[in-house]
Amino acid sequence: MQNGFANSPALERDAPAAWRIIIPASLGNALEWFDLVVYGFFAVTISKLFFPTGSSGVSLLLALGTFGVSFFMRPLGAIVLGVYADRAGRKAALMMSITLMMAGTLLIALLPTYSSIGLWAPAGMVVARMIQGFSAGGEFGSATAFLAEHAPRRRYFYTSWQVASQGVTTLLASGFGAVLNATLSPEQISSWGWRTPFVFGLLLGPVAYYIRRNVDETPEFARGEQTITPLAETMKSDRTRLLYAVGVVVLATVATYFVLYMPTYAVQRLGIAPLGAFLATLAAGMTQFIVAPVAGRIADQRGCLGIMSWSSMLYLLLAYPLLVLLKAHPSVVMMLSVEVVLGALVATYFGVLPGLLSDLFPTRTRSTGLSLAYSIAVTIFGGFAPFIITWLIQTFHSDLAPAYYVTVAAAVSLATVSMLRARGGRSWVAADV
Repeated sequence: MQNGFANSPALERDAPAAWRIIIPASLGNALEWFDLVVYGFFAVTISKLFFPTGSSGVSLLLALGTFGVSFFMRPLGAIVLGVYADRAGRKAALMMSITLMMAGTLLIALLPTYSSIGLWAPAGMVVARMIQGFSAGGEFGSATAFLAEHAPRRRYFYTSWQVASQGVTTLLASGFGAVLNATLSPEQISSWGWRTPFVFGLLLGPVAYYIRRNVDETPEFARGEQTITPLAETMKSDRTRLLYAVGVVVLATVATYFVLYMPTYAVQRLGIAPLGAFLATLAAGMTQFIVAPVAGRIADQRGCLGIMSWSSMLYLLLAYPLLVLLKAHPSVVMMLSVEVVLGALVATYFGVLPGLLSDLFPTRTRSTGLSLAYSIAVTIFGGFAPFIITWLIQTFHSDLAPAYYVTVAAAVSLATVSMLRARGGRSWVAADV
């Protein structure tokens, strides 16, 4: 037993070449995250174009609220696509989720603004984000199950690429933000520039679909016993596992979306130039890309719960003082330093999380349980994080309000990890894996 949640002994053959599995599983998650990051980066522009109210603060809240509304679709997508993955296979679910993601991205890329079609513009934006939310609800669980089941002896390293791929797309999205803000005027960005990253993201979709169409089903799923009622079995037999899974996701989702919100926070509250804010977030993306696979490799060798304990504890202790420093010295260098430190802690914690979640649920209900737990946590705690943070700042008139929210999230996940450690490992290993 290496992880407190023992790796599966069921498959003794070597896993296929890493990149043939990691790339198809990670591309969909990368596309999802790219769209989310881009939306967050251009939230101020989108608020003016699609949610004009006469008040920039209210418009921004509406834009961020729309960002969050799509997360209500995640649990539904988790149920539909998660169940589909447990019944029809991981490959089939991954192809369906990427198709839906492309549809939502296409709608955003082509949608006319409020000045052209009136109320249909914000309505269309809501519909597009709901389609993407539905797709994302099943994407993470199906892709994580796909990675975990192809390499049970290197489960944490393989699944860590779900997180590393988010770092790559944060780099791409930050790069777009930096280049567009450096080369285009505010008028050009509002006119057409903000659409450019969505068009680029749309081009990734067909590539991901083609690659996924040509991969093999996972050996664990193909050789295991399937169930026609994975949702019922999850809710009957795995409810406690589900609650623990939700608890450990809280910090990962809140901290991740806090990083997403940082450019808006830096520009609006600290007066940092947009280019500098994007460069700092780019550094955070690079940190996530490097740190997450390293954490996954270590977890395969030494266990995951200790890693999650100390990383969440450090985040709990450092989030507030780092934000105080940034507030006192609002510069690009300070923001870059804060983003790298917090990004490294988040990547360490989040990098081993998908492996832990895949170990919590048996193969026959893994995609359903994993998708549902992740989507519930993201919907409740993560999706509305930018909205909640903005509301806290405006309500308490404090630029330090974001630290309160992320600190509470760290405390929740630290407590959950501590309870998992107290329960021990082998009693939580899924029986049929």
